[in-house]
Amino acid sequence: MKLIELIGIELQKIKRSKILLILILPAIILWIPAVANAGINFNYHKEGISPENSFFIQTLLGFAWFMYPAGMVINTVLLTQTERGGRGMVKMLSLPINRQQLCVAKFIVLLILAAAQISITTLLYYPSALLASHIQDYNFLLSPLQVWKEAGLLFMSSLPMAAVFWLIAVCIRTPVFAVGTGLASIVPSIILINSKVWFIYPMCYPFYVITTEYGKLASNFDTFSLTLIPWIPVAIALLVISTGISCLLFGRSENR
Repeated sequence: MKLIELIGIELQKIKRSKILLILILPAIILWIPAVANAGINFNYHKEGISPENSFFIQTLLGFAWFMYPAGMVINTVLLTQTERGGRGMVKMLSLPINRQQLCVAKFIVLLILAAAQISITTLLYYPSALLASHIQDYNFLLSPLQVWKEAGLLFMSSLPMAAVFWLIAVCIRTPVFAVGTGLASIVPSIILINSKVWFIYPMCYPFYVITTEYGKLASNFDTFSLTLIPWIPVAIALLVISTGISCLLFGRSENR
C-alpha cells in the first residue's frame, strides 16, 4: 500500500474522532479574552509596539507557548490510540502494510492537524480583529502577509517538537501517562528560552520564535535574537532522530 493511500486512510479515521473539536475549541477560547481585553493593547506604547501588532502577537504568544503544543500532545495520543484499541494494530499489520510506512503516514497526518490548528487560529484572528476594532474604534487589522508569515514561522519551528511528541506517544502506551508526559515537557520551555542552550529543547522553538518576532515589532523591547547556527542543524537532527526512532518502535510489540 502506498504512503499516500495510508495518509488518506488515517484522515478518514480522524473524521470519527474528537480531533476536529480539539482544533477549533481552543482557537475560539484563545480569541475571546483577546477581544474582551483589546483596550489593554494601547498601554504598550512604552515598548514601542503598535496596538494592532500587540493585539495579534500577544495572543499568538499564548497560543505558541501552551495551547498549540498541548493540542499537538493530545492529537499524537489520539492518533496512536486508533490502532491500540480492539487489537487494531494487529489487524492493520495483518494487511500488506509496512509498519514504518504506517508510522510515517500517521506523523504526516499529525503535521496536517498541526497546520490546521494554526490555520484555524489565524483565520479566527480576522473576525476577532474586526470585532475589537468595532469595540475600541481603532483598526486592529494587520496585512495578511504579516499575519500568515507569523503563522508559517510558527508551523516550521514546531516540526522538531511534533517529532518528539510523536516519539513520546509511540513509546508510552498508556494514554494518561503519554498525555501527562507530553504536557509536563511543555512547562520547562518558559525557563529554557532564557538560557543559552534553548536550541537543544524543541518544545522551546515555537515560543522562542514568536517572542523573537515580538522583539522585532516592539522597538523598545529587548528580546532574544534568533541565530540560525547552531539552531537549524540541531533542529534537523532532532527531527530526523525522533522520527527515525518512532519508526523503529512503532508497532514493534504487536508485530512480535
